[in-house]
Amino acid sequence: MTRLFDDPDRFSEDQLRGFAVAYPEHVTVVPGGVVRTRPQGTGRVAVVVGGGSGHYPAFSGLVGEGLAAGAVVGNIFTSPSARQAESVARAADTGAGVLFSFGNYAGDRMNFGMAQARLRDVGIDTRTVLVTDDLASAPVERRHERRGIAGDFTVFKVAGAAAEEGLDLDGVEAAAHRANDRTYSFGIAFDGCTLPGADSPLFTVPEGKMAIGLGIHGEPGVRDADMADAPAIARTLVEQLLAERPEGAGPRVAAILNGLGATKYEELFLLWGHVADALAEAGLTVVRPEVGELVTSLDMAACSLTLMWLDEDLERWWCAPADAPGFSRLPLPEVSDRPRALPDAIPGAPVTEGDADSRAVAATTLTALRTLRTVLHEAATELGRIDAVAGDGDHGRGMTKGVDAAVRAAEDADSRKAGARSLLSAAADGWADEAGGTSGVLWGVALRALAQELGDTGRAGGVRAAAGARAALDAVTSLGGAKLGDKTLVDALAPLVDTFTAGVARGEDPRSAFAKAADAATDAADATAGLTPRLGRARPLAERSIGTPDAGALSLALCARTVAALLGNG
Repeated sequence: MTRLFDDPDRFSEDQLRGFAVAYPEHVTVVPGGVVRTRPQGTGRVAVVVGGGSGHYPAFSGLVGEGLAAGAVVGNIFTSPSARQAESVARAADTGAGVLFSFGNYAGDRMNFGMAQARLRDVGIDTRTVLVTDDLASAPVERRHERRGIAGDFTVFKVAGAAAEEGLDLDGVEAAAHRANDRTYSFGIAFDGCTLPGADSPLFTVPEGKMAIGLGIHGEPGVRDADMADAPAIARTLVEQLLAERPEGAGPRVAAILNGLGATKYEELFLLWGHVADALAEAGLTVVRPEVGELVTSLDMAACSLTLMWLDEDLERWWCAPADAPGFSRLPLPEVSDRPRALPDAIPGAPVTEGDADSRAVAATTLTALRTLRTVLHEAATELGRIDAVAGDGDHGRGMTKGVDAAVRAAEDADSRKAGARSLLSAAADGWADEAGGTSGVLWGVALRALAQELGDTGRAGGVRAAAGARAALDAVTSLGGAKLGDKTLVDALAPLVDTFTAGVARGEDPRSAFAKAADAATDAADATAGLTPRLGRARPLAERSIGTPDAGALSLALCARTVAALLGNG
């Protein structure tokens, strides 16, 4: 939903004013839109793009060196008027003529067409290149009826670079036509967009479905299909585009994976990995791909893939430098013919082969980790629910990722006959690396500190285990800075360690001492419900967390009980 606006009817004018204030070195407002603050030199063709608002960076964000000389800006999803187009073109013209370029929509064709006629009447030679890249909007035999979506950008980029290069109007027009003829796009939507002041989106996608063949003005897809995972979506996008490979096209393509407003960059990067694989499998070489938002549709949850099949000229114009508020491109840096060697993986902890006694402790440790894996997966949803009361709700997921990685690392170390220290150190590093976040690093440092006391030789009796437990607590408090009463895992870890070490010091059986320690940790974890958090993400919402125990303390107590039960049955 579009939440920030003044008068919804003036959204376009209001956002354009703020845009120009934000980028005064790039653009200046004129009646109807914006033009470059630093005009092109005399004799350069003025490429003027445009359409309705709601598509940023298109269209105003693409005004700048190497791109457009001006942008005509209409109301949201509405063609600008002929007078607006004429005004911007007059302001951008340097005497070499004007090239209009915009998506193929009826309102834009009529208004820009009328502006073109008026400009010609006053002696300004003006041409038009429509963008018709959307495969879903018409069959190949009626390509001239297709609408323009993210392919707008490739055509604008080529036309702007050709104009910057000094081509005359005939040359710039021909370059833009060539770019359009070789540009194809196809998109998928997951949810519609909402206009400023509206309470609901222009369309919705049924649960478990995705809309195939999106538009950029809130139009629904041409059909619905079952929701798919990222690899399948990537295959769909690539297969649709490769089905219309232009005659005589070589293997080099420009590619845009475009987000339409609510599909986030991390999602696009994930999807691009699969798209890039599919394009490589098809024998294509991608030249300077763009992954991000270039032609959007307010807050639409959607993405599209665009391919422009390159020749020598198109590749040069595609790679040419550009500097605009919504897009910049620097020249390619020189790359050494002898790239430096880089690691392909994070180095693991060294593994020392243990003696028979230490290997027995390592085997028990691996069994404990495997048991914890089962228990934590069963508890993950509840731990996440508790964490979400005043935090980000990721604790259960983080714990399962951590323990899964710890088990994998421990199994690898075990296959190399690791002693207890080496096996638990490997598990600690795996936990910290995969779980990430605060709990991940704290569990990693705690397990590593414990491991150092266990060693790779001899049996780890109660004294060594108690020393390891104390080292784990010291490592956690030293790194994290938490104290008793801060409502963190320390509130469960400290009584666990204190009770265990005290029992061992009194000569109790280590297993019995640890069982009592696990009970103490459980009681302390439950008691955190009455505490106010003084550290971590829950602190800003401290009052909300009162009455709910700390998720980190609960998960630690759960792990302690699990290990105690395992030792008691051993």
